[in-house]
Amino acid sequence: MRFLVDSGATYTLLLHDVWQRIGLSPKRTVSFTLADGSTVERGVSECHITLPQGEAHTPVILGSVGDTALLGVVTLEILGLVLNPFTRELQPMRMLLA
Repeated sequence: MRFLVDSGATYTLLLHDVWQRIGLSPKRTVSFTLADGSTVERGVSECHITLPQGEAHTPVILGSVGDTALLGVVTLEILGLVLNPFTRELQPMRMLLA
């Protein structure tokens, strides 16, 4: 599936049909603030995601019908990636061990 990379989104959001097809179920419910300031509640689960840059286990929002698939910063950080806002490309993150 295709994701919109959203550096303002905390978690990755899976489309309703996708998370149902792969058998995910909510582990908890979280209230999220949207860009317009309104809030919505969505279920959150965990999922194994594979991208061309790697694969990882990550928390995911279980989207409702009409939601847009988003790739959030937690998933990007778990994969060691950062969005370059100038080139609009994902690049390896400078990893620190401190």
